[in-house]
Amino acid sequence: MNERARRTVASYTIYQEAERAVDHLSDQGFPVERVAIIGQDVRLVEQVTGRMRPGGAALHGAASGALPGGLIGWIFGLLNWLDPVVSGLLLALYGLVFGALVGALLGLLVHAAQRGRRDFASVSFMQPSRYDVVADDAVADEAVRLLAELPSGTGPGTSSRAWKGSRPQSGPAVT
Repeated sequence: MNERARRTVASYTIYQEAERAVDHLSDQGFPVERVAIIGQDVRLVEQVTGRMRPGGAALHGAASGALPGGLIGWIFGLLNWLDPVVSGLLLALYGLVFGALVGALLGLLVHAAQRGRRDFASVSFMQPSRYDVVADDAVADEAVRLLAELPSGTGPGTSSRAWKGSRPQSGPAVT
C-alpha cells in the first residue's frame, strides 16, 4: 500500500455514518480517491450460534459438499459431445448427491475426531470501535470544510441521494 501523509477529518461510531460522509464528499466533487475509511481498535467477535451435534455436523458437511460436487459434475457433463445439456444436468445432479454424501461423512468424521472439544457452531467477525475518515494532508482542510456542511437528515425538499438518519454525534473531528 502507498504510504501517504494523511490526517483524520472525521470519526464515527457506525460504518454507515463514515460511508455517508464519504458519499457527501463525492457528491460535492471532492477527489474521494484521496480518502480512506479506517476501522480503529478492531476486535474479533465469535458469536456462538448453537450446539453442534452429529446430525448438525453431517448436515453442515452435506451442504458444504453438495455445491462443489454439483459444479464438478456439471462441468464434466458439458464435455459430452453428443448432448452436453442433458448430460451436464444429469452429472450435476449425480455430483450434487455424491458431494452431499461425502460431505456428510466428512462432517461426521471431523465432529467425532474432536471428541467434544468444540461441539458448538459459531460465526466470527471483526468489529471496530470507531471508523476514521482520513484524507491526504493536501486536501484535508477542504474535506473538513465540506463535512461541516453535511446535511443532518432527509426531508421533503432533499434530493433522493441524501442518506436517512441524523448527523453523527461525534461529528467531523478537526485534528
